[in-house]
Formats: sequence, C-alpha cells, structure tokens
Amino acid sequence: QVQLVESGGGLVQAGGSVRLSCAASIGLFSTYTMAWFRRAPGKEREFVAKSMRSGGNTYYADSVKGRFTMSRDNNKNTVYLQMNSLKPEDTAVYYCAAARRLAYDYWGQGTQVTVSS
Repeated sequence: QVQLVESGGGLVQAGGSVRLSCAASIGLFSTYTMAWFRRAPGKEREFVAKSMRSGGNTYYADSVKGRFTMSRDNNKNTVYLQMNSLKPEDTAVYYCAAARRLAYDYWGQGTQVTVSS
C-alpha cells in the first residue's frame, strides 16, 4: 500500500528555520514527481514546491522562492523541505504528495508548522 508520512513540523519563531521530511512507501520512487503543498486555516490548498522525476528539476512557488529548498533522496525514498526565514504567513499544515502522471495520486496526512511573531 502506498503511504506518505510527513514529519518535522512544529512551532518556530519568525525568521527561524525548520526542516520537513516525507517518507514514501512507494515502488519506483524515482519515477514519481514529488511535491509539497500547504493549507492555512480557512484557505485553499497552495502549491509550495515540486521535484520532478529522474532527470527533472525543482520548482518553487514565488512566495517561498529563495527561502525554501526542496530535495529528494531516491535511495531513501524520502523528500525534504528546508524552510528558512520563516514568516507568520507560512503557518499551515504542510502536505507531501506524489504524482505518477499529471495528477497527484497520493497524499500524506500533513504536519503542522506554526510561525510565531
């Protein structure tokens, strides 16, 4: 059974950093595009970053570019999201997702990140 499990969320002060992890129990991990999304209370789900399947690149939403860095370890079936210079607006539940074609087929349960000022 495919399973994505996020971890690393918590409370951090504005300007601080946190690193999220997503462990994927999935076959042929390197053939999936992996992504991070987030949802703040009362708002719709928002794209944060994605790492394309083998041979691809990494892309970021304009709101996080220069502050967040996504990486993946295909040997460990794990993706990461390093978040620096955090702002209160970054407060949200962060979700890991996997896409085998055009749609994100699998989602984790999310991990809460709260940025205080």
